[in-house]
Parts: sequence; C-alpha cells; structure tokens
Amino acid sequence: MALFAAHLIGAAQASSHMDAPLITRDPAANTTDVYAFVQDENGTKSLVTALGVYPHQEPGIGPNKYNFDDNVLYQIRVATGNDVAAGRATLSYEFKFNTTFRNQNTILQSYLGVINDVGDANQNLIQTYTVTKVEHRHDDRRTLLGTGTVPPNNQGIATPFYNQGNDGNNPARDGVATESELDRYTTQTIRNLGGGYFSFAGQRDDGFYADINAIFDLLQLRSPGKDSQHGFNIHVMALVIPVSELGGDHQMVGVYATTSRRQMTILRDETKRPLRDGEPQLRGPWVQVARQGNPLFNEGLVAIADKDRYSRTSPESDNELFREYAMTPELAHLINVILFNGQLPDVETGRTDIAGIFIPDLIKVDLSTDPCRLAGNGTQQGPNPDDPGFSRLGIFGGDTLISQIQPGFGDGVIPGGWPNGRRFGDDVVDIAVTALISNLRVNPPIIRGPAGDNLDFNDVAYNKVFPYESTPQNGRNHSHP
Repeated sequence: MALFAAHLIGAAQASSHMDAPLITRDPAANTTDVYAFVQDENGTKSLVTALGVYPHQEPGIGPNKYNFDDNVLYQIRVATGNDVAAGRATLSYEFKFNTTFRNQNTILQSYLGVINDVGDANQNLIQTYTVTKVEHRHDDRRTLLGTGTVPPNNQGIATPFYNQGNDGNNPARDGVATESELDRYTTQTIRNLGGGYFSFAGQRDDGFYADINAIFDLLQLRSPGKDSQHGFNIHVMALVIPVSELGGDHQMVGVYATTSRRQMTILRDETKRPLRDGEPQLRGPWVQVARQGNPLFNEGLVAIADKDRYSRTSPESDNELFREYAMTPELAHLINVILFNGQLPDVETGRTDIAGIFIPDLIKVDLSTDPCRLAGNGTQQGPNPDDPGFSRLGIFGGDTLISQIQPGFGDGVIPGGWPNGRRFGDDVVDIAVTALISNLRVNPPIIRGPAGDNLDFNDVAYNKVFPYESTPQNGRNHSHP
C-alpha cells in the first residue's frame, strides 16, 4: 500500500511552463513538460521520451518565427539502477541544432513559397540536429546516434499539408491512429536512427491542458474550466529508446531533462583587439539554465527564494536543498484553506509520501509492464478514439497496468499512466488535486475525489503513433478561449 501511495502522489503536479523567474526570460531554453512511457515501436519494447520547450507560441507570427536555438544544449536524461534513488543520470541524450538560410537577402525568413516537401527550395530556414548518447558510467563516452531535420512551422498557406484537407485555410489536422495518416511534414522528419532509436524534433500543439488562469487566480475555479494553452504551440524533441539499451525491462528508470547555454567568452587575438562581427565568440562551458522532471515541483512547491537554484541544480542535490518543500507543501495548505476552509489538516504537513516521490525529482517509469494505453480524441468513440481502458484520470479512473517487479496496490497493480511515467492525455491537474487532498500515508489510503479544475480534455486530439504530440496549430486558423 505504501508503494501505491508513492506512485499516486507523483501525480500531484502539472505545469504552466513558467516555473522560475529567470527562465521565463529565455523561452528557447524554457522547458514545458517531460513525457516518458512504455510502448512497442516497430516490434521493439521501448521507452518513449519527449521534452517540450518554448512555451506559449502564438501560431503564425512573422516575419521571424519560434525555432530551436543553436546555442542551447537540450538533454533528455535517464537514470537506471542505483542512479534512480541517487537522482543521477546514467545516460544523457543530447539534441543540438544548426540553423541555415537559403537566402538572407529577403524578409521571408522561413517560407519563400508553398512548401510541398520538407527541405524543398521554398523552405528558406533550414534546421538540422544531431542526437548524441552520453554514457556517464563510462567517462562520459559519446556516441553519435544520428541526425535529423526539423519540419517547418505551421504558418497556413505556406504549409498546407499540416491542415485539414491539405488546405492552409483550414484548422490543423486532428491526431491520427496510424502512421499512414500522419501529415506529410511529420512523416518526412521522423528519423530512424538505427538500433531501435527514433527521433523527431519540431513544432507541435501544446498537449498540456489546464485552467492555469483559475488555479493561479487565488484558486477561484470556474465550470467549465478554460484551457490556458488552447491554441498555442511549443517545440518538442521526442526520442524512442529501446529498453535493451537501458539494461532490460525488469527495472524502474527515472527520466528528467535539462537545457544549458554556453557561458559567454569574448575571445581576442594576440593583438588584444576585440573580435570582428562573425568571428567566433562562444567558447565557454555549458551552463545549465533549466531542468524538468515531475512538472510543477519547482513551480508549485519550491518557494521563490529557491526557484532559480532548482533550475541550475541536479536531482542529486534535491534531498539537501528541497526536501522540506515536499514535506510541507504550501500548495496543499492553500487548497485546504481556500477550498476546504481548513477542514483537512492531515494534508498540510509531514508529507513523507510526497517527499518519497519528488526527492529526487525524476519521473519514475516501470519498464516491466505491457505498453500503456494511449489517448486519442478524448473519447472512446468516433475517429481516432482513446485506447480501450484509457482514462485521463489514470488509476483514479481504473486505468492500471501490472508490474512484474513490484507489488504495487496488490498483485502488481500500478497506475496505467501518470505517475507511472507520463502519457500525452494524462489529466495531471485532476490527478494532482486529488492526490494532494488525499492522505496516502495511512493504510488503506484515504482517497478524496477525484477533483480538479473542471477541464477534461485537450483542444486537439493526440496522435497514437510517434511522435504522439498533436499537430501544430495553424497560424492562419486557430483560436484561444
């Protein structure tokens, strides 16, 4: 039962993408959400991971667009074995980008005409990337897994194949259930890196849904809730990792992500003159500026005084620096006082259950289960339905998996989604609120709810095939609530 409680309380978080003061000034390095879940990819049992960055993208702006930053190092990190409890990355997967232009003597930054295929003559801005595996147990041994190309952003007329009927005047396509139904640009940029690895990097719809305005407006909830991310895009890096690369499936792994920038160093030649324009200047070490594990740990639990420190540190130091924020979560106190008139004192202090999952702050994934159920259109009817048995509420909705390595709630029953990993479509806010107002330290646990923000679905259907995140919103035809 205690193990179930540890799993359950991991759900008690969500993300508004504005986790700490300094990182809000650096959107290209600002992490939004991390996802990690088990799937079979082309017959290979795999850990699917994804990192979102660059929040709150207004679709279709110009002339300059939102893009990955060549001067940011994006890393998806995986802990295995004893490294999970230590909060230490066993492996890191680095995404590094390079941007070029076909023609810089124009105001048309991205599109010189209608793009029929990724990389054709009408695509002016070209971004490519490398994916490199770093093995920290072997002196940071580096292996280049492969390279990829970023598809264009969804502007509208210039990018018709993202949109319904291949018409740039129409809204973006909904998610699909099969690879053959994916839009042309996405299909052309899913990269088979070999050895069971697959990658994708590009603009997508923001798949996180929550009434963030109401939550941070003194918890004054409304019914129905309004999706604060409705109509906005982000940039996503997704990577399929075969579990054989992680040492097999009879284990728990931990996943988190970081972004880093080069420390600025102004180089001078032997004459001590300043460098001229175009001469190399970035030669310093990479400096971490953000990290993301279980979303909202920094945003919702860590006090202002330590938020930027969290962004710069590793999960290895969480027990020393941030444990008290998990043991006495201010968010639980606020919910109790504002919504329950102080009637739930048992949720405010001594939260060893919360500390047990967030210290260190890694998303835990049980690799021994069958593949998780996937979200589609938010229902189990119509085109691209949710998988049978999928529930946005995870274990609160009866969506469970069977572990081969832990007892779970009994007979190996563990959550089918968040907090056993995190899937696209998991309603982490509703699971969060329910977990925070429950008492998971007693046996049996006291479950109050489900409760939440009165918002139950994303504005766009998810794909049930890689890269899973929804099609990017059309700059020409989208809306905000």
